Amino acid sequence: MALVTKPNIADADGFYAKLLATHRGLTEAQSHALNARLVLILANHVGDDKVLETALALARDGA
Repeated sequence: MALVTKPNIADADGFYAKLLATHRGLTEAQSHALNARLVLILANHVGDDKVLETALALARDGA
């Protein structure tokens, strides 16, 4: 399996709005914790070490 890097979300704007709504009303610490849980949930779903390593490197390069 290879990391998909081109747009792959049917309604990216809708998903972004849902993501923002999920954070609404949270403290900064709660928001960071939510992001961490979401990353771990999605990483577990992906499950492929090489794909996850590629995603980590790509995210780090963009930081």
